[in-house]
Amino acid sequence: MAPTPCQLCHTARALVKRPKTGQQVCKTCFFEVFETEVHNTIVEGNGIFRRGERVAIGASGGKDSTVLAHVLTMLNHRYDYGLDLFLLSIDEGITGYRDDSLETVKQNQVEYGLPLKILSYNDLYGWTMDRIVEQVGRRNNCTFCGVFRRQALDRGAAQLAVDHIVTGHNADDIAETVLMNIMRGDVARLGRCTAVTTQSEDTIKRSKPFKYAYEKEIVMYAYFKKLTYFSTECIYSPDAYRGHARVFLKDLEAIRPSAIIDIIHSGESFVLDQNTQKGMKAMQTCLRCGYMSSNDLCKACALLQGLESGMDRSALHQKQGGDTAAPSGHRTIPKYERHAHVPVSAEAGGGAEGIDTPLKALAIS
Repeated sequence: MAPTPCQLCHTARALVKRPKTGQQVCKTCFFEVFETEVHNTIVEGNGIFRRGERVAIGASGGKDSTVLAHVLTMLNHRYDYGLDLFLLSIDEGITGYRDDSLETVKQNQVEYGLPLKILSYNDLYGWTMDRIVEQVGRRNNCTFCGVFRRQALDRGAAQLAVDHIVTGHNADDIAETVLMNIMRGDVARLGRCTAVTTQSEDTIKRSKPFKYAYEKEIVMYAYFKKLTYFSTECIYSPDAYRGHARVFLKDLEAIRPSAIIDIIHSGESFVLDQNTQKGMKAMQTCLRCGYMSSNDLCKACALLQGLESGMDRSALHQKQGGDTAAPSGHRTIPKYERHAHVPVSAEAGGGAEGIDTPLKALAIS
């Protein structure tokens, strides 16, 4: 039987069947269409970026953030976005998982020639995820991690004085989030979770360039490009609520591959009625740490107080009210401050405290 030709160039042998479209393509055409689709997401409408922006890539060492660092570095050169790129990693303190994945991030730092900032839960909150799980158990531990991680990213970005954070959330991740919000009845978050770019009044802009990229295609891209990434799942994630949405989504994808994009478009189509919008709390700043919050205390401060008080997972449900001062002897989160835009030069040996700069950048193709 003759080899199947690529359905795009019609000359080279097809080696890849795209999960997203079903097209059979050669490696070269697969790379081209994948990169072009990401570029189209970036420039669609008014565009994600502004020339001269300092952009932090949320780097975990996994496939999504590694491919994002590779592709965004390449597209920045190819299309002259004019971006100043950084790697920003959060160390949650998970022995045997995050410590190993951070070694991959450090290798990416050298390969892509990007400055790296690592901020740990232990430095910021005085707790590691290992200690949190030891106290609260494996059920609902992802809630603590998600709240702490989101604020840690904003704080790390503020320390880098960047204008923008980009994350490797892909189409599968977004579709899972849509399903989770529907199953929890949290329709207020649907619009935000499907947006390519989000920004609150006092938080740093965040974008998802991989919004329309299927997870399987990201894995294929990393494999054929021979990228260095860490592939082990978090040891605490098997019990996460998201896992049930993921299994359901994979079953749908097996029947109908377009289900992932269809779910995202459904989430985009939800519109909150005026009564629901009026009932939503206005955003303010946390009276303890200064971070954005809809209550007097932000969720991170409330969770940290529960941990410091020796609570188990009941810390998730404690009521707010009364005195917002931290109890005597309790750790507190440092005040949140947006730093001024200060240029950081790789040649200057760091230029800003806590930023590691690469010794040598390798060619990217």
